[in-house]
Amino acid sequence: MITRVGGRGDGLAEWQGSRLYVPQTLVGDRLMVKFGAHRGDGWEGVPVSLLEEGKGRAEPPCPHFGSCGGCVAQHMDDATYDAWKLESLTTVLSRCGLLGEDVTLHPVSRTPAGSRRRAVMNAVRRGKRVWLGFNEAHSHRLVDLSACTVLAPPLVALIAPLRDALAPLLADGQSVDVAMTLLDDGVDLVLEGLNRPDLRALEHLADFAAAQDLARLSWRPHDGQPAEPIAMRRTGLLGFGQVSVSPAPGAFLQASREGESALVTATLAGVGEADTIADLFAGSGTFSFPLAVKAKVHAVEGDPTAFASLMGGARQMAGKVTAEKRDLFRDPLPPYDLNRFQAVVFDPPRAGAQAQAAQIADSTVPNVVGVSCNPISFARDAELLIKGGYRLTDVWPVDQFLWSSHMELVGWFKR
Repeated sequence: MITRVGGRGDGLAEWQGSRLYVPQTLVGDRLMVKFGAHRGDGWEGVPVSLLEEGKGRAEPPCPHFGSCGGCVAQHMDDATYDAWKLESLTTVLSRCGLLGEDVTLHPVSRTPAGSRRRAVMNAVRRGKRVWLGFNEAHSHRLVDLSACTVLAPPLVALIAPLRDALAPLLADGQSVDVAMTLLDDGVDLVLEGLNRPDLRALEHLADFAAAQDLARLSWRPHDGQPAEPIAMRRTGLLGFGQVSVSPAPGAFLQASREGESALVTATLAGVGEADTIADLFAGSGTFSFPLAVKAKVHAVEGDPTAFASLMGGARQMAGKVTAEKRDLFRDPLPPYDLNRFQAVVFDPPRAGAQAQAAQIADSTVPNVVGVSCNPISFARDAELLIKGGYRLTDVWPVDQFLWSSHMELVGWFKR
C-alpha cells in the first residue's frame, strides 16, 4: 500500500524492508507491482494491477501523461496536488528548522495550464520521420509529442511544422535540441547541435521562420556557445516593469509570465520602503526594473549575454538602474559594498548562492529577499543568513512548473 507521495511525485511503499517508488500512485492505493530498476535507497515499483484506489485521483488532461517525463502529478485532483506541492516544500524547510511559529507561510501561487513560455525539446530523425518531444522519466527514450497541456499554445502549434522543417536537415539517428521561448513579439527559436547550415539549409529555415511568423530563429553547435542568427524578423522583446529588453537567443527567463508576476510581487513587498537596492544574479533584469519604479537599483550579473540585455534596459531608466558585470560565485559582493543598500535581492541558479549568502550574513543590510528555484539550496543559504543574525519572516511559495516536482519560493529576511 502507498503510504505517502515523495518529493519527486512517486508513491512510496515498503516491502520486506525495501523501499518501492511507484509512479502515478496516491496515498491509500493498493497495488500489485514488480521490481524494476534500482533507485537510490530502493527500487522502482512497476505497477501490474490496482487492487484498491486511494482518494484524490483525477483523469490526466494530457494524452502523454505516464510516458512523458515532463509531468509527474497529473493524476492528482487539485486539492491533493496543492497539498503535495506544499508538503514537499515545507518538508525541506522544516528539516532545517526554518519554519517556526514566527514565520508566515503564504498561500501557494499556482501557474495555470497552457502558460509555460519556455521549453527545450529534443528532435531526432528515425528513418523517414522526425520525433520531437521530451524524454521519458528516468530514461533517454524520447516521447513524440502530439499535444502538451503545459506549454503556451503558440509553442504547441510549432511542434508539427518543426518536424517537417527539421526532416531534410537531419541524418538518420541525428538529434538536435530545440529551445523555444515565447517573447512579447513572437517566438524565439534556437536549434542546438545542428551541423553548420549551408546556403540551401539557411534558405529552408528562413522560409520556415517566415511561414510560422517567428520573431527570431538561430542555431549553435553546442549549448553555451553564442547563437548565430538565421532569421531575425523582429527584435525579440520582453517587458520588465517599465522597460523592454532584448534577451539573447535562448536566454534564461522565468518559465511563465504568471509565475514571474508572483515572484516579482512578493519581492517588491519584501524590500519594504527601501530606496536603495542591490539586485544580485540580476539576469536580464526580471526584478531590477520593477524594483526601479520605487528605488535606485544596482544590478549585478556575471553572464555576458544577460548583462548586455541588462545594460540595454538600464539605459532606458535615466540613472535609476546601474549595472555591474561580476561573477558572484567566485567574487561575491563583500559587506563593505553591501552595507550602502537598504535591501538586497538575490536570485541565483539552482545551485544557490553560498558564497554570496555568507557575505550578506556579515553585512548590516536591514532587508534581504531570497528568490529560489531550489528549496534545498535556499535552505542552506537561509541557514547562513540566520547564523549571521537575520531571521526568516515570510515564505511565498510559487508553483511555476505545473504538475512537476519543482517548486519556487521567495523568502524575506530581516536583521
